[in-house]
Amino acid sequence: MSLVRLNIKGISYSQTQNGAYALILNEVDGDRKLPIVIGAFEAQSIAIALEKEIRPPRPLTHDLFKNFSDRFNITVKQVIIHKLVDGVFYSSLICERENVEEIIDARTSDAIALALRFQAPIFTYKNILDKAGIYLKVNPEKEHDSSHSDDVLTDDLISEDLETPAPKDSYQSKTLDELNQLLAHAVMNEDYEKAAKIRDEISKR
Repeated sequence: MSLVRLNIKGISYSQTQNGAYALILNEVDGDRKLPIVIGAFEAQSIAIALEKEIRPPRPLTHDLFKNFSDRFNITVKQVIIHKLVDGVFYSSLICERENVEEIIDARTSDAIALALRFQAPIFTYKNILDKAGIYLKVNPEKEHDSSHSDDVLTDDLISEDLETPAPKDSYQSKTLDELNQLLAHAVMNEDYEKAAKIRDEISKR
């Protein structure tokens, strides 16, 4: 079976599953997306790894695994999402130590959080992408409206999971200095969801 490389497109709130998030993986050489429902902790860990400027004051679980692996010269070479059963994705970490390769079973959310920290590529099999992959298309009614030019999902059931509510906190009225202070405070309090929103506002400017 041929492998297909994926990258991370983003993370969205899930409105149909309380406390859950949807991780969207994108086919590198194609247009299909692979949505995977993950928990809040894993979503936070992945978001922190993606947002390199946010550094927690203490290592999270996946950071601890990375530090442990570095100390003992263990490297995660790649992650493979190798099975889909009843809507649940199964993944493997392909690890290497002293030129000896080992395969370790892992939850997909944990595997991707670690892949980011090891800068390891993420793959899945073509038959899994054929089964669970979805296409994004631009809504023709909003095609000419720049304020609504975001992609929408063609799958109605999954699209409900991927709608992102407007953030409760508005940071548009804050100055850059105030935003940087709020960011530092949020990181210190380990409120990484809030930190990510503040970082997004800073990036817009």
